[in-house]
Amino acid sequence: MKLKEFGELESAIMDALWDADRPLVVREVRETMTYDRDIAYTTVMTVANILFHKGLLHREKSGRAWRYWPRESREEHTARVMSEVLSGSGDPGATMLRFVEGFSDEEVARLHDVLAEVRTRRAPAS
Repeated sequence: MKLKEFGELESAIMDALWDADRPLVVREVRETMTYDRDIAYTTVMTVANILFHKGLLHREKSGRAWRYWPRESREEHTARVMSEVLSGSGDPGATMLRFVEGFSDEEVARLHDVLAEVRTRRAPAS
C-alpha cells in the first residue's frame, strides 16, 4: 500500500499552497507557511521540487522562478489517501465500521447528510 503522506516540512508547504488563492513562487511559500523554525529558501525550493516530482504539485516558469500550485484540493487529497488506506486494509467493511464507530453523534449526523447527498447525485435524472 503506497500512501502520499507528508513530512512536517512537506505539510507546511502544502498547507501554504492549499491556503493560497493563487499559485505561489517559492519565496511566497516560504513567507506564508507555518513552520516551527526558520527554513532556508533553498530547502523550500528543494522540497517543492520533490512534491512536484511526486505528482502533488503543478508548476510553471515565472521569470527565473517556478510558480507552484496543488494538483488537488486538500479535501481531494485527504479523500484519496483515505481510499488508499481503506483499499489496502484487508477487510474494508470492518475497517470502515471501526472508523465510523469512533464518530461523535454530530459526525454521524453529518455522515447521514453526506450519504443522502451522494444518493441524490447518483439518482438518475427523471
